[in-house]
Amino acid sequence: MNGFMHWFKSSTKMKRWIFLILIGIILCCYGIAEILIMREISFQEVGKVIGIFVIGFVAIIVGLVYINKRTLEVLIESTDERMENRKNVNINSLIFNKTVYDKGPNIVVIGGGTGLNTVLSGLKNYTSNLTAIVTVSDYGETITNSRRELQTLPLNDIKDSIVALAKKDEQLDKLFNYEFKSGKLRGLDFSDIYFLAMKEINGNFEDSIMKSNEVINMVGKVIPVTLDEMKIIAELANGYIVEEKSRIPEIVSEKLTKINRIMISPANCKPAPGVVEAIKKADCIIIGPGSLYTNVIPNLLVNGVNKAIKESTAIKVYISNIMTEPGQTDNYSVAEHINAIIEHCGQGIIDYCIYDTGEIIPEFIKKYNLEGQDIVEQDVEKVKGIKFLQRNLSMVDKEFIRHDSNLVATSIIELICDDLKYQDKQNEPQYLMLNTKLQEEKRINKKKKSMARKNKNGKKVNEKQIRGKSKFSNKYSERIASIRNADEKARIKTENVKRKTENMKKRTSKSSEETEIINSKRKTPKTKSELKEEMLKKLNDSTYNK
Repeated sequence: MNGFMHWFKSSTKMKRWIFLILIGIILCCYGIAEILIMREISFQEVGKVIGIFVIGFVAIIVGLVYINKRTLEVLIESTDERMENRKNVNINSLIFNKTVYDKGPNIVVIGGGTGLNTVLSGLKNYTSNLTAIVTVSDYGETITNSRRELQTLPLNDIKDSIVALAKKDEQLDKLFNYEFKSGKLRGLDFSDIYFLAMKEINGNFEDSIMKSNEVINMVGKVIPVTLDEMKIIAELANGYIVEEKSRIPEIVSEKLTKINRIMISPANCKPAPGVVEAIKKADCIIIGPGSLYTNVIPNLLVNGVNKAIKESTAIKVYISNIMTEPGQTDNYSVAEHINAIIEHCGQGIIDYCIYDTGEIIPEFIKKYNLEGQDIVEQDVEKVKGIKFLQRNLSMVDKEFIRHDSNLVATSIIELICDDLKYQDKQNEPQYLMLNTKLQEEKRINKKKKSMARKNKNGKKVNEKQIRGKSKFSNKYSERIASIRNADEKARIKTENVKRKTENMKKRTSKSSEETEIINSKRKTPKTKSELKEEMLKKLNDSTYNK
């Protein structure tokens, strides 16, 4: 009974179509009844009856179509985990939703750190054919107590990529980063215990990672770029060699120089099984974003990876960093990032470069400037043979400038759709599904933005007011508000300083007045002559009295 009543809840949106069907049936019955009881037939009455019957019939058809459409939506929403937090999702997206992940494009993402995980988090909404090729380069670095105790390998980047591809990423993130606080496990990380157990069960490091793709409920798979103990070595412009990855930024800053080139040791590191095969099968290869010299280029230097990318027919895309990195890419532009990759790997490694518009609120950039960072200059005209796509990719997360995973993924999928169009594949299922999904995501994001247009009191902003504003005002409203907020804070701070200064002056003047009053009340010390006269006077008085 509960299951039956579920169809009549307001969230299912069934009652409106049932009501429409009932109205249609009533109108059709009324039309038929009118014909049966009609004694005389006139054109006017016949027209009226036919009109009522047609309206009723159309209402029944429309009601049946939409009730079936909504039934499909409800069924797919209830069985598809990806629809858990979605509401009002279009049926076109829902019907293709499960198929698009299985038959979506093969995308390989190469890199490490937060940049790689940002791209993975966005792309997992479009395809399950995702492969993350991750840097493993912390050999020889200072190890944690947990790793020392369990004798595990440096798996931080791999762990983070697995979390990024997990369907329940928030819960898995908490679990993998949990450190035991008491008992015999005190000081140990759950992720180190998990990977050690997987290694013991499967016999080696490689299988433990590959099996994790099956054990953990995740989209796609994660592969280490190599199973060899790879070290990253930097040669600076002044000839100095840095053999510790973690010390590269520090020494570059100390020596007031820059990185000339990056090397890996041993130079003949073999790619892990599945790396070259994944690149060959890829429809799209994504490089970056991330630390240029420690997360991006080292992956491309592993034996066979560079060659496989060049020989691949896939779309090769580089996602440019938004901000420079101290000790690595100081004052680097988009062109210098790309030239560094080309100098290490040669031509043919990048077809497209997607870079941010650079429209970031100045107040946040100032905070980065204090730490020696700046926005990456967009001098794209200095690089030839690469197509550049300027997209809005940035967002501010807790006062940090980051790539927006959804915007990055949308830009990549748009590029893949455009490439399919270029190949006249608009009618193929892959294009139809991707394009439908892309349009649906845009619609949802647009709806979220419109819902976010609320003032502090929770009242919706008047749409007429929004439309009446200029394009500049609509585009830079947040930026203007931030600048005004900063100015207001500066004004309040100045007023507080003035107020404190005035209070200090008042206190100083008050204390000086009090000092003068005290001094005036205090008796002035007597001189020696005055004391002598007073003594003589007392002696004379005593003699006279006798």
